[in-house]
Amino acid sequence: MTTPRADWDEYFMSVAKVVATRATCDRKHVGAVIVRDRTILSTGYNGSIQGLPHCDEVGHIMENGHCVATIHAEMNAVIQAARNGVRIEGSSIYITASPCWSCFKCLANAGIKQICYGEFYRDERTFAIAATLGIAMTLIPLAGQ
Repeated sequence: MTTPRADWDEYFMSVAKVVATRATCDRKHVGAVIVRDRTILSTGYNGSIQGLPHCDEVGHIMENGHCVATIHAEMNAVIQAARNGVRIEGSSIYITASPCWSCFKCLANAGIKQICYGEFYRDERTFAIAATLGIAMTLIPLAGQ
């Protein structure tokens, strides 16, 4: 018996889910994949600043109920693209959780045109601003959830 072939959205969200397994903040593992023309341009997961110990090793730095030691997955994907000279304007991003307000602003200014997310995280205002800016917000439920 053959397994049905995943469509592109399912495929890229599945990749984001695997990328999330590299996350080093045990409060929430998040993965992100930036894609243009069905080609993966960059990936990222949430973790500490490069060269510093990770939350799952030394604990969290908590402010207002959130760990501020971590750099979010989507921000790390943008940073990885920048460090490698990869143009991401006009691309889509697949994230296992919808972006926080700060990450949303970064994605908008980076020229991301579609944000696909596996589950809603916490910031409703991204939807209204995305609509104003013409950025598509697409829920693609994570497989197995």
